[in-house]
Amino acid sequence: MAPGRTDTLGRIDAWLNDPADPLWERPRPDRVQVRRDVVGAAVFLAVSLAMVLLTKNMGMRVDGEETWRAYVAVGLLIVPLALRRRFPLAVALVSSGLFVGLSYLSTEASMQLSFQAAYFAALYAAVAWARDRRLLWFVIALVLLAMVLWLVVGYTTTSMIENTFEGYESPEGPFGQLTAAVLYTSAVNLAYFGGAIAVGRTAWRAALQRQRLAEQADQIREQSGELARRAVVDERLRIARELHDVVAHHVAVIGIQAGAARRVLGKDPDAATDALRTIEGSSRDAVAEMRSLLGVLRSDTDLRSGSDRAPEPDLAGLRELVAGHADAGLEVELSCVEARPGDLEQVPDALALSIYRTVQESLANVVRHSTATRVLVTLRSGHASEGDDAGPAGDAGAGSGGTAVEPGPPPAPGDGEPRWVEVEVVDDGRPRAGTEGSGFGLRGIRERVALHGGDAEIGPRRTGTGWRVRARFALRTRDGALT
Repeated sequence: MAPGRTDTLGRIDAWLNDPADPLWERPRPDRVQVRRDVVGAAVFLAVSLAMVLLTKNMGMRVDGEETWRAYVAVGLLIVPLALRRRFPLAVALVSSGLFVGLSYLSTEASMQLSFQAAYFAALYAAVAWARDRRLLWFVIALVLLAMVLWLVVGYTTTSMIENTFEGYESPEGPFGQLTAAVLYTSAVNLAYFGGAIAVGRTAWRAALQRQRLAEQADQIREQSGELARRAVVDERLRIARELHDVVAHHVAVIGIQAGAARRVLGKDPDAATDALRTIEGSSRDAVAEMRSLLGVLRSDTDLRSGSDRAPEPDLAGLRELVAGHADAGLEVELSCVEARPGDLEQVPDALALSIYRTVQESLANVVRHSTATRVLVTLRSGHASEGDDAGPAGDAGAGSGGTAVEPGPPPAPGDGEPRWVEVEVVDDGRPRAGTEGSGFGLRGIRERVALHGGDAEIGPRRTGTGWRVRARFALRTRDGALT
């Protein structure tokens, strides 16, 4: 087959079917639709027979044709329409044969509008409801071939010419009478069959589009449900981390102060009183924060936006956190190192909360699981131009003593945003025997870091004794704001 012919057939096939889904099969009609087809065909049959009767009464008859032929021809062509959507291709083939044969049986019937409309409906249903689109091509080819043969036979071997020209005046124009009749009839039939195919193709495409929209709606519904489930899981994990961090911090402080109070209760009552006062304050804070978190669980709304819940901790709260551990007997030093003045003030609230909770959990782990007496907490910022050299390698910054860099010149426009921020917690102790934990604390740190797309390093120090927790977060800029 020539390439040009192949391309033409391909374009016709793409027009008739669907290029994206050429093998799509339209679902079969349900019982309700089949029942409607039967009722509709019955009503159409009754109306058509009544129209045949009226035309005969008007005198539109063919001499020499028996009366019953028109009724039988119209009825036989309409009856198959009851199954036009259940068996569209079979009905199209049967209707084509009946249309040709019955036209010879009754000339009166062939001139009836209902007779022609019935055949149009059969062709339309074939294109609109055919499940096998390849077989549809074969059926359409047979139908067109049958129509061509019908015209050829009609104009060459029957009295159609005489019937057509009877009553006409003498011809006038550039064409012969027979040529003009053939061209006219061919154009009418081409428009007739082409219209049936075009309308059927539109209906088939509309059904395909409806199914696609239904599938998309189902997919969107499933995705919405999945997103809702994920949101619930993420919120539960967030609350679980908050509960663990809050409880672990306050319980660690309570434990240290209770031990201190027990040791000095008989020797220094004032010191024991101060320790008990700290225990009292920590327990109240723990209960208050627990109630706030439980309120989120019990409410349908987010209490973080209301006045019933205290503001979330941020980087400014690190000094108070460090001071609380210092009161418990643990020497904690906080060091802030900024690549540019004001870098840490630009850290978003959500990230600041994660940094705060990371430090809080790290200090709580030192209290519970380590013999350390000194902890260094370092908070740093850096810029993309500085690369990873802005931060310490390994434990190089552990003994820096918290010396901040000297303020430099004001940053150039567009170069003042920090590109990363990291927090490092290093202690000088050894693991305390018999204090193994559940691992949820370290897991919570890693989850918080991963939530912001950062990197976490947790483990023993590479030099000396002690434990090291380091978390670095990359800062992204969106519409001029840090995220």
